[in-house]
Amino acid sequence: MEAEGMISLISAELRSSADTIASIDANAIMRIADVLIDTVRKGNKIIFMGNGGSAADAQHLAAEFTGRYLMDRDPMPAMSLSNIAPVTAIGNDYSFDDVFRKQTEAFVRKGDAVIGISTSGTSSNILRAMRAAKEKGAVTISFTGSGGTLKDMVDHALIIPSKETPRIQEGYMAAGHIICGLTERGIFGRKAVFVDRDDTIAKDVPYCSDPKDMILFGGVPGSIARLNKAGYLVIVITNQSGVARGKFSETDLSKIHGKMISDIEKGGGRIDDIFYCPHHPDEGCGCRKPKAGMGIAAVEKYRIDTKASFMIGNSDADVGFGEAIGCTSLKVTEKFTFNDAVDMILK
Repeated sequence: MEAEGMISLISAELRSSADTIASIDANAIMRIADVLIDTVRKGNKIIFMGNGGSAADAQHLAAEFTGRYLMDRDPMPAMSLSNIAPVTAIGNDYSFDDVFRKQTEAFVRKGDAVIGISTSGTSSNILRAMRAAKEKGAVTISFTGSGGTLKDMVDHALIIPSKETPRIQEGYMAAGHIICGLTERGIFGRKAVFVDRDDTIAKDVPYCSDPKDMILFGGVPGSIARLNKAGYLVIVITNQSGVARGKFSETDLSKIHGKMISDIEKGGGRIDDIFYCPHHPDEGCGCRKPKAGMGIAAVEKYRIDTKASFMIGNSDADVGFGEAIGCTSLKVTEKFTFNDAVDMILK
């Protein structure tokens, strides 16, 4: 019984952490990532600082940028001011309140992004450094809980909606990792064109089960080849509930897609991957368009920068899918074809 009680306590704490993380403002995460992408693209650097556990987090996040997060790529310029020698030297010779201010005055330049991490939001050495960073013309960012004044004095605030120290620290590290990934993909990620299948690049044959019925629209292979040449991944995203309805098997679907790929290759084009949802609409899965599941899987597999990517489809579900993963969506009609959409992308 004692063990069961402990399990209940542990489970409750895990739920508390998960609930706090899930309640973080995703728009704030996106805005901060956009700032860091702009900072790196302009040749400026990202500077972190924090005390105690936040000092370790500052070093951790700086290392993700200079080394790698999930991609093998060139380093991004980032540094932590929470290193033992300067902190103890300045603290000993001057004041602990000045350990980050003096380093800020030494290292920060106009256009840099300066991130102060403070669980309480009241750390005086962080507040002083942020004022100095503003005077230098840097963009200021804070990672804090819901209390304190730091969040109110910076350009962009990541607020973890809690006053419990463990939950705040868990929250800003989860958000920090997401920001690392978004920045990494924004600088080094691949661009893609996600493409619906039926009535977008091929004639819609309801519950198509025979490869001979897979007929591409005119010009599609050549348009896909142009996207390939321009450096876009071309990824087919298609709902195929006929599998769940028993209209055809996944083996049949594989043969149909094999025919589609072969016909596109004969015309000089290349399909990089196909993601399909085999579920019935009533199953409530997370992958059937307009839900984002297939897109999330593709982004994770190929490290795609969705802001530089597009979705081409013929339905509101296709448009909704593109919007759900942050792509620009283009809807084809009888008067605006897939080939027209490719022309628009390449222009």
